[in-house]
Amino acid sequence: MTRQPRRQRGATLIVSLIMLLLITLMAISSFTLGKSNLQIVGNMQQRQQAFAAAQSAVATVISTTQFSATPANAVAVPCTVANTICVTNGDGVTHENVAVTVVCDSIQPIPVSALDFANPNDAGCLIGQSQDTGVAGAANSNSMCSNSVWDVQASATDAVSGANSIIDQGIAVRVPASAVCP
Repeated sequence: MTRQPRRQRGATLIVSLIMLLLITLMAISSFTLGKSNLQIVGNMQQRQQAFAAAQSAVATVISTTQFSATPANAVAVPCTVANTICVTNGDGVTHENVAVTVVCDSIQPIPVSALDFANPNDAGCLIGQSQDTGVAGAANSNSMCSNSVWDVQASATDAVSGANSIIDQGIAVRVPASAVCP
């Protein structure tokens, strides 16, 4: 007896096409998700580099007393304009531009009674200080030094992505008693 082939309905073909379509959609979404994650990580890296550049700029500025003497020109070697640092990775190309702003918040005189006579840093504040205790008309009992409080702000911007990071740091510096906030 011979059997006649039945007419095939094509269900296997349709199921196979649906499975192929699902696998293709999963591959595309996986690729898109991976690409998005890579962009996020790249942006985070550029932001961290801008943050590190801003921290470095603040450390560079406060490592000298130039910022307290000339706050408008606090950066010793600016790259383009005053108070600007250009950060390169050794390749000669500027990767981050860091703008530094220095502001004097306050200056407070140091009383002689607050100084430690055995401390060499305090001894410089006593040199030339006249005795005014008990003298009629004596103005005060301040030393030759004052404490100044400064606000140093660095804003680093990545040259390629535009990622920005701002660091704000306060610092205290001992200055002569005659100093005033500029």
